Amino acid sequence: MKKLIIARKNVDDSHLPSNLHPVIKQIYANRNVFNAEELNNSVATLHDFKLFKDIDKASDLLIEALKAQSHILIVGDFDADGATSTATLMQGLEMFGFKHLDYLIPDRFSLGYGLSPALAEQIVQIKPDLVITVDNGISCIAGIDILKAVGIKVLVTDHHLQGDQLPNADAIVNPNRHECNFPSKSIAGVGVAFYLLIALRSVMRDLGYFEQQPPPNLANLLDIVALGTVADVVALDANNRTLVHQGLARIRSGKTRPGITALIEVANRNAARLSASDFGFSLAPRLNAAGRLDDMSLGIACLLSTDINQARSIAGELDSLNFARREIEQGMQAEAQAVLDRLAFSDDNIPDAICLFQDDWHQGVIGILAGRLKEKYHRPTVIFAGGENGEIKGSCRSIEGLHMRDLLEGLNTADPHLINKFGGHAMAAGLSINEQHFNDFKKAFDAAVSAQLSEESKRCIVFTDGELPNDCFTMEFAQLLKQSGPWGQQFPEPVFEHTFEIIQQRIVGEKHLKLVLKHQSGRLVDAIAFGIDVKEWPDTEAKFVKVAYQLDINEFRGKFTLQLIVRELEKVH
Repeated sequence: MKKLIIARKNVDDSHLPSNLHPVIKQIYANRNVFNAEELNNSVATLHDFKLFKDIDKASDLLIEALKAQSHILIVGDFDADGATSTATLMQGLEMFGFKHLDYLIPDRFSLGYGLSPALAEQIVQIKPDLVITVDNGISCIAGIDILKAVGIKVLVTDHHLQGDQLPNADAIVNPNRHECNFPSKSIAGVGVAFYLLIALRSVMRDLGYFEQQPPPNLANLLDIVALGTVADVVALDANNRTLVHQGLARIRSGKTRPGITALIEVANRNAARLSASDFGFSLAPRLNAAGRLDDMSLGIACLLSTDINQARSIAGELDSLNFARREIEQGMQAEAQAVLDRLAFSDDNIPDAICLFQDDWHQGVIGILAGRLKEKYHRPTVIFAGGENGEIKGSCRSIEGLHMRDLLEGLNTADPHLINKFGGHAMAAGLSINEQHFNDFKKAFDAAVSAQLSEESKRCIVFTDGELPNDCFTMEFAQLLKQSGPWGQQFPEPVFEHTFEIIQQRIVGEKHLKLVLKHQSGRLVDAIAFGIDVKEWPDTEAKFVKVAYQLDINEFRGKFTLQLIVRELEKVH
């Protein structure tokens, strides 16, 4: 789909500190930074844990469990947020002296997401005293009822949106439950788990637990918290930026765990120069590969490893799984594209929604496929894969202007028999339906999207921060941009635009376009456009090109050079 490169309208930045670089200052203003305090990434600026509803009940449950040295079972999720949440509580609670800690991750293929009734039946056989959910639980009504019926206490920590009914848990810590006053509604599951530990430390301090010994240094967990926060693609509001900034700072200074060191190594990243985008594009996919193709316990084992050689061995397995995941994804993407090609899409003929099902598609990869198609066509997308007992599982990705979970809830209200279960967020959700209902679901989904999606939302626009002044086209300014983050979801990395003269162009790695471009200042600069349409490029007829780009520093064999990461190209004839 053709994308339009449009510069954002600059907004008033007079409320921001005058000592900021004027370009950086305008970038912040364009991202709705309203005061200097939002740029302060010190730990002291984190929101107060007391703003969480039920955080006192949750702390009391943990104190009671600590005194009795109860058996605690942490129930996680099979994605990177679930893995980092589980690892955070496993290591964090051990710091406080809990001795009987276990974790359990549901098999995504046989049990599906969360504390399901089938998983609850397994837990009953394990006989824990307290179950703590991380990154799930808010919608697990039936599963939690099973645990409560046999006297197992349940503490829910989650960040997904609340439905009409809350589970019958002993405490529910979730910023998105009704009447919770915690301001950062976009905090990831791992962030909620981290806040639970902060609350526990405060209560234990008040009770005198640390009169003879120092309290645990929870900052040691911030590298995991940062990784999980970026991996879950939650909005980087000021609170989340602080968590990510602090975690990155620890990693860059060498204060990280063997598991993250091993993931950085296997991804060929530089720990001293690690960025939030490295979390999202290099580390998280390898961690997620375990949950997508095998067992997320492998990813958690990597995070919890205390031995660098063991961690490297596990990271190598994760890297192999990620390679296999990419191969599966490419095959599925080719099959999906063949279906879409038969529909003869064009820029002027793209449906309002995309909904596809193929029985042999891999359940662990459909979310990635949905994301790829959503990015390509800029339309809400649902991809289904075959399941068991006539049930198929779907993964949804949305665009700005359409809240995916709310849409699914509306479909479920209109026809309670259409969807078996669903959950998620505004931009991503999951669901299960009976295969026989696929066509009915597709029609209802298409109609609901068409009714809600505005014509403006359908336009695929690459918003930029405008032209970069000539004196900012330097390595020094590129470094300043990196230091001005962390950048991420809803706090996007700065993108600039310029019309360059094309000096050289060639395809590398079969699908990437390598360019040498000439800036109006006369400077030559390398550029790389990933995943280009090789039917359009290289184009020897094109002499000039309008580029939306990110200013980057490329490191090769110890040498650093300025490089442009191309986000969109427009030929200028």
